[in-house]
Amino acid sequence: MPKILDGKVVRDKIMADLKEKISGFSSVPSLAIIQIGGNPDSDIYVKRKIAFAKKIGANVFVVNFPHKEVSQEELIKGINKLNRDKSVNGIIIQSPLPAPLDWFKAIEHIDPMKDVDGVHNENVKNLLENNGKGITPATARGVLSLLNYYDIPVKNKNVVVMGRSRLVGTPIATVLKNAGAKITICHSKTVDPEKITREADILVVAIGKPELVGADYVREGQTVIDVGISSIIKDDGTRKIYGDVDFDSVKEMVSAISPVPGGVGPMTVASLFQNLVEAFEKQGAK
Repeated sequence: MPKILDGKVVRDKIMADLKEKISGFSSVPSLAIIQIGGNPDSDIYVKRKIAFAKKIGANVFVVNFPHKEVSQEELIKGINKLNRDKSVNGIIIQSPLPAPLDWFKAIEHIDPMKDVDGVHNENVKNLLENNGKGITPATARGVLSLLNYYDIPVKNKNVVVMGRSRLVGTPIATVLKNAGAKITICHSKTVDPEKITREADILVVAIGKPELVGADYVREGQTVIDVGISSIIKDDGTRKIYGDVDFDSVKEMVSAISPVPGGVGPMTVASLFQNLVEAFEKQGAK
């Protein structure tokens, strides 16, 4: 039976650490979540962030543009207002945004010091340069924290990352490379990906295709981190969450694996609030 890399356990440890740290501050770190319109999946993620904040003593408020017809200009004005507000320490834009709004253009207007998602180009540049100046993307930070908590070494290990998206795959590869791993990235144009993934010590899957990775992609002794999450409504009307890895077919072969749900997901929320508290401190608040 493999070691199950339970993100909830690590999240709770981070939660306790952040709660203790915040209790020593004279003011409270504050996160603004910009949300456009209503979206059931987005609402779930926002509620999770609010719940986490309450448990650690941080403040979260939602800036909701209730109508889908909001313009890019109005969105940017809202971001600039939050940038100027010294009581706001972190800003995120909850995705997805309704068309024709451009999420990538909008995030470039967030003050990089308040970009606790770590997606602004300045923070991306700092991450690539490994200069310690920027904010690390929350999911990538969460993956490394999960590995560290379970004492799975990264330095000098062969790590294969499936997926090269700007928001997930590429930051994860960069964070693990900065930690000393030897990185290979597989994507949709990679020839014979199964051969490449079987050579990995650590396989990170972030492709957004439910249960694509089965037993033919892995070998004994590997660590598998499943970053993917897909919500699918079944024929009976119930909703089921799937990862990118076929957990049941893979778990008996590998030495460690993260589940979906309950693996990387909780780590992403916890890492976001680690970023918030660090941004709070860098902004001179105490």
